[in-house]
Amino acid sequence: MTKTWISGLLLAAFLGMAPAAAEPRHGLAMHGEPALPADFKSLPYANPDAPKGGVFRQAIAGSFDTVNPFIVKGQKAVSISTYVFESMMSRNYAEAFTVYGLLAESIDVGPDRNKMTFVLRPEARFSDGAPVTAADVVYSLETLRDHGLPRFKTYYSKIKTIETPDARTIVMTQDQGDRELPLIMGLMPILPKHYWEKRDFEESTLDPIMGSGPYVLSEIKPGERVSLKKNPDYWGKDIAFNRGLWNFDEVRFDYFRDNNTAFEAFKKGLADIRVEPDPTRWSQAYDFPAATDGRIIRERIEQQTPAAAAGFAFNTRKSLFQDPKVRRALVEVFDFEWMNDNLLFDLYHRTLGYYSGSTLSYFGHPADAREMALLGADAARIDPRILDGSYAPPKTDGSGRDRKVLRDAVGLLKEAGWEIRGGQLTNVATGELFAFTISCVSREQEKVALHYQRTLKQIGIDVRIRIVDSTQFQRMLDTYEFDMLPVLWYNSLSPGNEQDYYYGSAGRIIPGTRNYPGIADPAVDRMIGALLAATSGEDFIAAVRALDRLLVNGFYIVPFYNSGGQWVARWNTIGRPEHPPLSGFEGTGLWYVKP
Repeated sequence: MTKTWISGLLLAAFLGMAPAAAEPRHGLAMHGEPALPADFKSLPYANPDAPKGGVFRQAIAGSFDTVNPFIVKGQKAVSISTYVFESMMSRNYAEAFTVYGLLAESIDVGPDRNKMTFVLRPEARFSDGAPVTAADVVYSLETLRDHGLPRFKTYYSKIKTIETPDARTIVMTQDQGDRELPLIMGLMPILPKHYWEKRDFEESTLDPIMGSGPYVLSEIKPGERVSLKKNPDYWGKDIAFNRGLWNFDEVRFDYFRDNNTAFEAFKKGLADIRVEPDPTRWSQAYDFPAATDGRIIRERIEQQTPAAAAGFAFNTRKSLFQDPKVRRALVEVFDFEWMNDNLLFDLYHRTLGYYSGSTLSYFGHPADAREMALLGADAARIDPRILDGSYAPPKTDGSGRDRKVLRDAVGLLKEAGWEIRGGQLTNVATGELFAFTISCVSREQEKVALHYQRTLKQIGIDVRIRIVDSTQFQRMLDTYEFDMLPVLWYNSLSPGNEQDYYYGSAGRIIPGTRNYPGIADPAVDRMIGALLAATSGEDFIAAVRALDRLLVNGFYIVPFYNSGGQWVARWNTIGRPEHPPLSGFEGTGLWYVKP
């Protein structure tokens, strides 16, 4: 994908052009107008001539005990919502945030977006042939809001009224002026009322649950395999949005104990593609015959969206991590340079903030007048280097024992009431020793934790490392019962309501959110509100950068690193379109079997 191609598609989103007068339309952009016309032939990254047929196999590290992806209970099987369920609208991933009609043929919103009207396609059907109706939409909203994941309640509770003038029309209203909400509601999974009203939605299930999507569940072996087969009667196979997508007759996910066994399955030809997370493996382990003789293709696919915000999260609900100076010291002592040289083959660079590598990032962008006005008095508590866009964690000399960096960290800890006594970091007031546990779910995470443990030991901190299984790890995330663990947030070029689910103050108490560090900052909440209320691209960018500065200044995670893209290996029997979406190819339904 060329930069020119990307820029042309994103231009409208960031210019903040005024929307057209309210009328039924084929798509809706968060800012500006949709890049694709009403008569578009296919998504810009899809190959409408892609061959159909064959089986697509992926090796998954982990396990599952439920195929319902919408509830808190259970360890979810991957990709069920992608292949089995649909929404009224769906995203074009070549734009920052624009939705186009899928189950719905049109959307109509007023200038303030407080009223939204969706009209369903008459041909839309669930996989059993029953029509998708307005009653299913109402049922979906109420069920997901009241019985689903916490984020559904956060989003869908903003809808104050929902009316159905006829079987295909849904009129929703809000009173909060949330400009993103029509897009969020357009992306709500639509459940078949006639299927779920006879079942307990909140219970884990291994029954082949049903949606309107291109695939149906055909084989479910708990913890081992999920297979999905293409529905030959899929209602949407001929609409423009789906041309070039959903090309395989069968999609199969086989589960393995860990990443090593999943990789061995790929080597043996039991899986067709692998998105490689391990730089050691990417650099050294692809020396087997199929990878050296051309039967396996290896590519680095550049991502145009913000780098994932990944790192070790401090649980600020614990007294040990409530002082920002303590957190800053532990952030700045992390020796990325040694790790990149010795463990990562110099394939990475440090992630700077929560929207790193994009125009939304604080880094390299001094706070302008718009940002300062948004921050108000809170600007005074932000580090001047974060405000001027120059702050980055200190670079070490790469020795693994940079005395200056260690000394500066000890200085910060002393300001917070800790000092080294007898080789152990000790609280001056209470005599408490500085000790905590890092919980990990994979050997790759453990490798990073061991490196961090060695560094922290040099300043008297006792770190224990605990490996847990995927079920235990998910429980820790849901209940916040941990000291420190690795976390990951994916952000797009159009962050919105999910930011409240990630960083909003309510998540400090409410279980099951993704506010793992327990962030509770009224200024953060205000910036999330400002980005949701922004009506122009300039105001939106200012609000996101201000949010980025507040989060970085809070030192809530020990930030990791990113490669700036995806490392993807695939057997040469699998093809892909020329241009990837902005976020890369994973999970997009774009692959196909070569003739």
